[in-house]
Amino acid sequence: MKILVIEDDRTTGNYVAEGLREEGHTVDLMTDGKDALLQASTTDYDILIVDRMLPGLDGVSVVKTMRGAKNQTPVLFLTSLGGVDDRIEGLNAGGDDYLVKPFAFGELSARVAALARRPRTTQDEIVLRAGDLEMDLMRRKVTRGGQLIDLLPREFALLEHLLRRKGRVQTRTMLLEAVWDISFDPQTNVVETHISRLRAKVDRPFETELIKTVRGSGYRIEE
Repeated sequence: MKILVIEDDRTTGNYVAEGLREEGHTVDLMTDGKDALLQASTTDYDILIVDRMLPGLDGVSVVKTMRGAKNQTPVLFLTSLGGVDDRIEGLNAGGDDYLVKPFAFGELSARVAALARRPRTTQDEIVLRAGDLEMDLMRRKVTRGGQLIDLLPREFALLEHLLRRKGRVQTRTMLLEAVWDISFDPQTNVVETHISRLRAKVDRPFETELIKTVRGSGYRIEE
């Protein structure tokens, strides 16, 4: 694979680049966000590994700009900013995975391999659909039957997760991990609360119910 590593710490950047080269990958290493954005925009890469704190242009801005230009190259954030809010910001900006420093190279390698196995997002997949419900990921716009639906950021993330897995049951634990980054909390009812809010906006004003409860299992979007 051809990989671009964007990391301003030379020691970390060289460590990652050399390790990936030893595994047979072609690796370019850049240290400045603006230069890296130009490089990523003019060269085809299979994966980008991006630090968040970069000179010139920070990593989140690099990825946001790429996604705005419809560049869907998979992105792994590799950063020391490991708080929940930091991870959410990175993923919402368009990152596909998030690894916090310090890290084991074996885990980095495994995450790179996992990203490589994912099907690349096509132009058509920028709009997710279920029946007459449409979610435009680039414009962050949701409509049903042509009617605009106003969603809060977490409602949007929850609906996107369900739409990407249309027809497949998503358990409460899966949703907690994917949307709230909570591994397990038996006390919280945050999933149920947000599903209820989502239904009030996406289902109740319309004739057909799309968000189904699978009793004892979880939820799924069903056309």
